[in-house]
Amino acid sequence: MSESVNPSTDPKSGLLSIPIRRVRGELDADLPLPQYMSDRAAGMDLFAAIDGDLTIQPQEVALVPTGLAVAIPAGFEGQIRARSGLAIHHGLTVINAPGTIDSDYRGEIKVALINLGKKSFTIHRGDRIGQMIISQVYRAQWDLREDLDETDRNEGGFGHTGR
Repeated sequence: MSESVNPSTDPKSGLLSIPIRRVRGELDADLPLPQYMSDRAAGMDLFAAIDGDLTIQPQEVALVPTGLAVAIPAGFEGQIRARSGLAIHHGLTVINAPGTIDSDYRGEIKVALINLGKKSFTIHRGDRIGQMIISQVYRAQWDLREDLDETDRNEGGFGHTGR
């Protein structure tokens, strides 16, 4: 049975405290923990924990390890997203964007990247490969009904509101 992690925040900073561990211990001690790259950044950059270079060919998918496992508190999730510079300049993005790290997952965080660009792209050890956002999650309970309330939009979708 797994132990649940209770959310705790630092009273001075207001930051949520999340347990983290290095999957390969000291082998990856040279790599930074996920970090915010500016004071107002929403996402923390994740770093590639690879031993050699990894080249992703156009249209190829690669699962890139970060060397980290986390214990996200119940009621929260980690969202894995692409880094905008990699996406815009190289066509490298997260194939299942956003990827989700559930609060009960304790395995290694890996980033599923796809190269949508026209050239191969090489990742080196320690390169920033994605970003992680910690978000609060609300669990839903369905309330089955015969009818739903009407709105101006109603069933219009898939381009209904125009460009």
